[in-house]
Amino acid sequence: MKSESIVIIGAGVIGLKVALVLAEKGYGHYTTIIAEHLPGDTSINYTSPWAGANFSALSASDENALRWDKFGYKYLLDLAAKDGKNAFVKETASIEYWDELPSRAKIDSMAEYLKDFREIPTQDLPVGVAFGVKFTTITVNAPTHIRYLLKKLTQKYGVHVTRKRVSHVSYGYLSRDTKIVFNCTGNAARELQGVQDSKCFPTRGQILLVKASQVQQNVMRHGKDYETYIIPRPYSNGNVVLGGYMQKGVGTSDTFGEETESILSRTKALLPVLDSDRTEILSAFAGLRPSREGGARVARQHVQVGATGRPGILVHNYGAGGTGFQAGYGMAVEAVDTVEEEIKALGIQSQPRL
Repeated sequence: MKSESIVIIGAGVIGLKVALVLAEKGYGHYTTIIAEHLPGDTSINYTSPWAGANFSALSASDENALRWDKFGYKYLLDLAAKDGKNAFVKETASIEYWDELPSRAKIDSMAEYLKDFREIPTQDLPVGVAFGVKFTTITVNAPTHIRYLLKKLTQKYGVHVTRKRVSHVSYGYLSRDTKIVFNCTGNAARELQGVQDSKCFPTRGQILLVKASQVQQNVMRHGKDYETYIIPRPYSNGNVVLGGYMQKGVGTSDTFGEETESILSRTKALLPVLDSDRTEILSAFAGLRPSREGGARVARQHVQVGATGRPGILVHNYGAGGTGFQAGYGMAVEAVDTVEEEIKALGIQSQPRL
């Protein structure tokens, strides 16, 4: 079988994690990633480099989100322990607050597996906060982490990568050898011909990148209609991401001075150590989270390819919103599981794991 037997459309963190799961199963040499944007690029249409990124309780409380979070946390915790410096991921002390009490199902799920998890006594909560927890999170240096993933996929596992813009999902079937295509196109799934998922929408965020080496912890406050967060970027010489906004349906790449001032005001109130001459603003950025009504879509379907209508399998994996870095590995495992038998039926000789 050839390198395009399995094709992944999209090279954001979701597509890269699908490639990683396939590679870990021994199918790296039979996998090709095609994408308009690759790690190292910057574009408002390429979300992953703009992410905070960390493991947080930002996700929803449905069964899928809780399951993917658990998968992702264990994966990131293991990665931090085994290859953290190279992967740009690190264990970090974390505090998270909610202005409204989260569901008991979510609290119980987090308590089950988060390292050092404990609820904060009510009397110790800031004014206006209904609930808070402390635990050990994993922070991720998003732009360098995805470059690490791409290097690992290509150099260690033999995954092929092609820069190519795809306007129709059927173009992922690169040749008659292509049997399975993974659609990991994020925000593009709304307009991508052959998919055109009307449930997809962008959720804009604005962040500040600051130099603040005095910040050594992750702090987040989940409000009713806002998010405030302080996320130190591991192995970045003291850089910290401050945010933010959750603007549903907003797709502009512009950044705004009043939003910068709001972010500074909120984050300094949340963590006073930021209010210091040592804090230097480096830049403001905007990113568009790939959101979807009803949550992320992980599902397979049978399709007909080309003029002859030959059979193919399409696996959708998109719509993670702001949780791609924490939920992406669990989503990838489940996406690959949907076609495990079909991959075996291709007659691919699985390569031994390195």
